[in-house]
Amino acid sequence: MTKVLVTLLASSALCASLPLQAQAELDVVSLKSAIERSVESDYPKLDALYKDIHAHPEIAFQEEKTAAKLAAEMRALGFEVTEHVGKTGLVAIYKNGDGPTIMVRTELDALPMEEKTGLPYASRDKTIWQGRETFVAHSCGHDIHMASWVGTAKTLLGLKDRWHGTLMFIAQPAEEIGAGAKAMLADGLFTRFPKPDFGFALHDGAFAYGTVLYTAGIRSSNADGLYIKFRGRGGHGAVPQATIDPVMMAARFVVDVQSVISREKDPTEFGVVSIGAIHGGTAPNIIPDDVVLVGTIRSFKPEVRAKMLAGIERTARAVATMSNAPEPEIKIAEGTKAVINDPGVVGTAERVLKAAFGDKFRPSPPVTASEDYSEFIIAGVPSMFFNIGVYEPERITAAGEGDGSQLPGNHSPLFAPVPKPTIETGVEAMTLAVLSVFDQHAGKK
Repeated sequence: MTKVLVTLLASSALCASLPLQAQAELDVVSLKSAIERSVESDYPKLDALYKDIHAHPEIAFQEEKTAAKLAAEMRALGFEVTEHVGKTGLVAIYKNGDGPTIMVRTELDALPMEEKTGLPYASRDKTIWQGRETFVAHSCGHDIHMASWVGTAKTLLGLKDRWHGTLMFIAQPAEEIGAGAKAMLADGLFTRFPKPDFGFALHDGAFAYGTVLYTAGIRSSNADGLYIKFRGRGGHGAVPQATIDPVMMAARFVVDVQSVISREKDPTEFGVVSIGAIHGGTAPNIIPDDVVLVGTIRSFKPEVRAKMLAGIERTARAVATMSNAPEPEIKIAEGTKAVINDPGVVGTAERVLKAAFGDKFRPSPPVTASEDYSEFIIAGVPSMFFNIGVYEPERITAAGEGDGSQLPGNHSPLFAPVPKPTIETGVEAMTLAVLSVFDQHAGKK
């Protein structure tokens, strides 16, 4: 067990031994009111920033303008800002006496897809991605994260008489392709700058605004990349007997591989294989020589992951054998690791956030999406990653009662958070989480 973790758990246990009333309630009530006043005052600027970023998104490692906007905001607040860390990332440092260094992360990148929300500030921007022109949209909600990140920084500086230490706000590129955290670490994030004692990040999702969900332990999934090339023998579509059809093999594999999930994996454990793209052929009357499939494999536990990988490879080879085809080319790229929240950090923040949000702050199962914030945790930063909702509570209730209304989730072209209450929740929850750790450290002196 690392020295940091031992210290963290010990201080968490000390904090837990105090009555909730004595350690947090009065302070949280006061802080919550101060934060709400700060956000209300600053919101017009945050709203303008959010809508500007939403309307002009940039994809992974192209986030030059987005990063420049955030850099300008942080410099105006008094942070020391370093740009181009990990290509397009930035690091903003604010020192306020002796104390721990606390990292708060946001993401910069958007998705290569068309937005269909119809919002007045909807993105119509395009870029070149993988050699093709594509629309770009913040359909994952990183624009909400950025506005909350700036709002949290501003709020914490307004409360700097209540904490001592160093704020390390990082804006990370390329989260959507799982490469940005590694790029920043490789560029000296924790050697050129202070290595954080603790870290925080948030993500929005399709549930009620004003609600904060969290987990102690596993919060998101492992994600591995899948590439399979089925090799056949091309020919005329009218003479299939003279060919070995790779399209048929690809179609059979897409169906058969799901038996690995339904019949080989323990049904109580999470695991999913999704084929996202199939490439092959040039014309309707030509059977091609080969077909390529690409997809993702997601899991929480190492033993489940190992079983799935073995089953996927065996199924692909069996499909080729059934067609008397050559051995397929199979590549499984180890990708994003699961985010595992530190129990000590969560325990410290939990008491404060529960006092602030009541039953709107609650534990939830791990999310099945993946998130490369895990790289910072693996690098030794005990952290808490939590989620905030984006939709009207009445809409959530109606959808739950089966009224047929649609609740588009992240990565949907219709994903449209309600900005003000979502950003307010993000700022309030993140500010209180950061202050909880500063307060715990001060209490140990």
